[in-house]
Amino acid sequence: MRETLQILSVAVMVFALAACNTVQGAGRDVQEAGDAIEDAAD
Repeated sequence: MRETLQILSVAVMVFALAACNTVQGAGRDVQEAGDAIEDAAD
């Protein structure tokens, strides 16, 4: 189960990065993901 989750997580990251056309776009996506995690933790 853990291995499947790790593979799925990597696949999602690859698709997310492939969707970004620039490094700046990738940075914004990572920042937004971090913000969402912080909001969920609060």
